[in-house]
Amino acid sequence: MGVRSVNVKAIVLDLDRTLLRTDKSLSEYTVSVLKKCRQKGIAVMVATARPLRTTLPICDHIKFDAMVVSNGARILCGSQKTEYTIAPDWGTALLKALQCQKDFRITLETGDCAYSNKPIGEYETILADDLIALVKSESIMKILVHFDREDTLERVKKVLPEELYCTVSGGWLIQIMDRRATKWNGIRTMLEMENISPEETAYFGDDQDDLEPIRLCGLGVAVSNANEKVKAAADVVCESNDEDGVARFLSHKILEAGS
Repeated sequence: MGVRSVNVKAIVLDLDRTLLRTDKSLSEYTVSVLKKCRQKGIAVMVATARPLRTTLPICDHIKFDAMVVSNGARILCGSQKTEYTIAPDWGTALLKALQCQKDFRITLETGDCAYSNKPIGEYETILADDLIALVKSESIMKILVHFDREDTLERVKKVLPEELYCTVSGGWLIQIMDRRATKWNGIRTMLEMENISPEETAYFGDDQDDLEPIRLCGLGVAVSNANEKVKAAADVVCESNDEDGVARFLSHKILEAGS
């Protein structure tokens, strides 16, 4: 698919390993290109596995027209908000099964806080003795299980209620969510709120959860550091996240092409 064949009205961006550099930074160049896109009337949106609390600092640099966070569990567009949380009954049943396997490191992500049964070096979490009580009192966006053994994913799938599903992020983190909470469902909802069609949308991503939007948006772009399945599904592969690949593609293929 040629880039010029898509009338791009919206850009939807994954964050980690896509828009953000590996050190989680944003270059001034990337920020300036996204500002130019908005000045040209192109909506700039985000679709990320991050919770809202760790996405908001990025909003200090980039004004997003709408956001999908927590992998589709929360969708924000102006004053409109949609959430697909894990039902307490399903979360309780899963946690009982997971906690029977003593070696699992488990995190509950509420979107506002993260609670874990063991110290998690990768995250700042609140240690909690009773995760099941939290499922009953908090709105749970995700249940996370850390990939500490080769058979972790297989063991999780054996006890997963059919109302929930899981994906693997970065090859080391299992994310468990309500079946309605997917990136694509969130993006589709966000675009409907903005009255923009998927065919008028360019999506940029790198990982397993980006496959569906890359295939279903009018233009699907993978960064060169994406996994091989994502690159194979993309219409175009741009430079890596550490080379400001998203911004360079937007500048040369979207902004210059439309001028």
